[in-house]
Amino acid sequence: MEIAFPWPFTQGEWLAWTSAAITMLLGLAMLFAPRLVFRVLRLQTNPNHPEAVGAARATMSGFYLGVGLACILLAQPLLYLTLGLCWGLSAFGRVISMLSDQGNTLVNWVWLAVELCLAGLALAFALGLVA
Repeated sequence: MEIAFPWPFTQGEWLAWTSAAITMLLGLAMLFAPRLVFRVLRLQTNPNHPEAVGAARATMSGFYLGVGLACILLAQPLLYLTLGLCWGLSAFGRVISMLSDQGNTLVNWVWLAVELCLAGLALAFALGLVA
């Protein structure tokens, strides 16, 4: 298997590539500016527990960067399916939180829209809805 930078040509490839690129950008932000990301997400860390920042740098950024980079470098439909499913399940988790945790806020609705959009971009190509 050759790792290269396959440039997207079709509209579907561009949609999926855009979802992967945004995912990578979010991962880079979590890696290099986790406190800023926490502020944007309206999360607060405890000064006595710096491992929370480590979780953003390691776990959160690692998955976002890994999946996004794999999609961009390999450009395989099954990888884009993985990306779309990940974003779709993130949206599902947000809906569950909105229903059971009194999380029905504007911020949650905005992030839900972002997650659904990123899932839709990747899934549209992976499922063959857009060529």
